[in-house]
Amino acid sequence: MPQLKIGIPKGSLEKATVELFAQAGWNIRIHSRNYFPTVDDNELELSLVRPQEMAAYIADGTLDLGLTGWDWILERNCQDKVTEVATLEYSKASNQACRWVLVTRKDSPIQTIQDLQGKRIATELEGFTRRYLADHGVEAEVVFSWGATEAKVVEGLVDAVVEITETGSTIKAHGLRIVADLLETRTKLIANPKTMEDSWKRSKIEQISMLLTAALDARHKVMLKMNIPTSSTQAVIDILPSLQAPTLNTLSNPDWQAVETVVDRNQVRDLIPRLKEAGAVGILEYDLKKVL
Repeated sequence: MPQLKIGIPKGSLEKATVELFAQAGWNIRIHSRNYFPTVDDNELELSLVRPQEMAAYIADGTLDLGLTGWDWILERNCQDKVTEVATLEYSKASNQACRWVLVTRKDSPIQTIQDLQGKRIATELEGFTRRYLADHGVEAEVVFSWGATEAKVVEGLVDAVVEITETGSTIKAHGLRIVADLLETRTKLIANPKTMEDSWKRSKIEQISMLLTAALDARHKVMLKMNIPTSSTQAVIDILPSLQAPTLNTLSNPDWQAVETVVDRNQVRDLIPRLKEAGAVGILEYDLKKVL
């Protein structure tokens, strides 16, 4: 039986990835003493891999498919050696990308990238940072950070750091200042280019990509169901957004209709009071598993 070799990111994305696959229809079990999860699909073979290493394993064909950040693809300089299948937004509440930013102390004289000339910079994104500085004509010492990166600039061990952030609030809380944004990163589903030439593997990858994307899209949507007086039909329809158009069904009492529709999750708190005012009763809200 042919199998597709998939890399599951170990670490901060591990739990979220397992949950996403479960929502998409694949139940993955992580075993504490090995790096090979099991899954209820004999056509898949899984390995736990650090996101920092994922792109390299996919580029050299060790793995067929995997999930990792765009930042680690660039760090390994693999952007031309892998095929991007999909961008996956893990957040349920926001699609805001994480950013790698240049950070220094508030009182530092560093104001621009050019001010890094001859300075010392700590980061986990070492290769990318070196190339970024070279592209801007800046010569600086870039040292690898094994963790606690922000603390290194706070303590004066380095002049600046390149660190990842979503909102910047933690950076500000530490009394630091963002000088510049270097890179936006999102989670990518990537494949080995030769794998995509195999018709069976390509079909399996397209199935996985479609269902993972559908599961993530569903996190931003809910289904609303309600009953409305027939006399209020147009008023309610005018209020309701939907993927296509709301579904209407006449109840056994012709004076009432059942309505259901899919709406953005963040619209619900404003929609429900308006629907009640328009005459809707028995309003129900359901989470969705997939939206295709």
